[in-house]
Amino acid sequence: MEHTINKLSKLSGVSTRTLRYYDEIGLLKPARVATSGYRIYGQEQADILQQILFYRELEFSLEEIKTLLSAPDFDRGQAFENHLTALHKKRERLDKLIQTVTKSRAALKGELTMSDQEKFEGFKQGLIEENEQKYGKEARSKYGDRAVDESNAKLKGLTKEQYEEGERLRLELEETLKAAFDTGNPARELAQKACDLHRQWLCVFYPKYTKEYHMGLGEMYVLDERFRANYDKLAPGCTEFLRDAINVYCKS
Repeated sequence: MEHTINKLSKLSGVSTRTLRYYDEIGLLKPARVATSGYRIYGQEQADILQQILFYRELEFSLEEIKTLLSAPDFDRGQAFENHLTALHKKRERLDKLIQTVTKSRAALKGELTMSDQEKFEGFKQGLIEENEQKYGKEARSKYGDRAVDESNAKLKGLTKEQYEEGERLRLELEETLKAAFDTGNPARELAQKACDLHRQWLCVFYPKYTKEYHMGLGEMYVLDERFRANYDKLAPGCTEFLRDAINVYCKS
């Protein structure tokens, strides 16, 4: 069955403006363009749009989705299995957050006592699941299940103060890294300060720090587009700059 852009918009709930944008960036091209100039979408395009919406629901970026859908080994059936697993985990995370809000409300009324650690359990669990969804496969392949499981366990056990310190370090790292990138020299003092902040941040969330592990992360950031996006959002090329600075830092 074929659909005009207006009909596909009504079926999917995606605005025609968004569908046109997906066409412009090559994420979802119409099956053909009619002589009248209207975009015409077929069954294949409707199926692709469904996949896009699933990935968007799971908070993948458009760039990430485009990479996944254009991969030669993309398997639609396996994608559905992955979506289902991720959505179940998302529901579990939401249930945990609902439980945290409910307990917090009761604690405010004096009906129970809630520790600081309990107040942050739902947020930390969400972060663990998000990391697993986006980076778990690569991290487990490179560092092994034990290392990733130990890292997740450490994150779950963080106190409120430790968690907040990690967030402070992350923000200071990004600010320092952007300023260091503008100098263009990964070996200069500012870039090395950024690397030390990165090391401190790693030590908050990861159980065992080694220079080899630090350099391996820097390389992974460059090779994986999802990791790269975390630092290239500061400036294009910032990920490679951080990798080079880390190599200098760890070899000095």
